[in-house]
Amino acid sequence: MERFLLFVFGTLKEGFPNAATNEGRRIEGEFVTLERYPLYLVGDRHSPWMIDLPGQGHRVAGQLFEVDEAALARMDALERITEPDGYRRERIQVVGPQDAVPVEAHVYLRPQLPGCADIRSGPLEAYLPEHARMYRSRLA
Repeated sequence: MERFLLFVFGTLKEGFPNAATNEGRRIEGEFVTLERYPLYLVGDRHSPWMIDLPGQGHRVAGQLFEVDEAALARMDALERITEPDGYRRERIQVVGPQDAVPVEAHVYLRPQLPGCADIRSGPLEAYLPEHARMYRSRLA
C-alpha cells in the first residue's frame, strides 16, 4: 500500500480535537513550512485555516505523519476537499527539527482568505492548545 507524508498544523495534530481521524505514524519532532503561509482562526468555530498564499504570514509549525491511502481518504472527507467551501490537499515543502533538507508533504490548505469579519485571530505561527479549546466541531 502506498504511503504519503502529511504535514498537519491544526486540529489533526497529535493531542488536538480531530487527532482520532489521523491514523498516521508521527515522525518525531516539530516541523515548519519552508515558505511562509498565513494561518488564521476563522468563524464562530475558530477553525484553523492555512491559506494558499506562500510568502505571506509565518513559517507555520506543525507535525509530520506518514499515512496510508485509507487514512488519507478519511482525512480528505473530514477536510471536505471535494466541497466548494472545503480545504484543498496540496503539496508543500517542510523542514524538520535539524533544518535538514526540505521534504515534500501533503497539507490541507484553504484556497483563499476569508472575509475580514470571519477572522478571529492571526496570522499565527502555530495552532496551540489554547486555540484548540475555542474550536467547535462541525459535527458536534
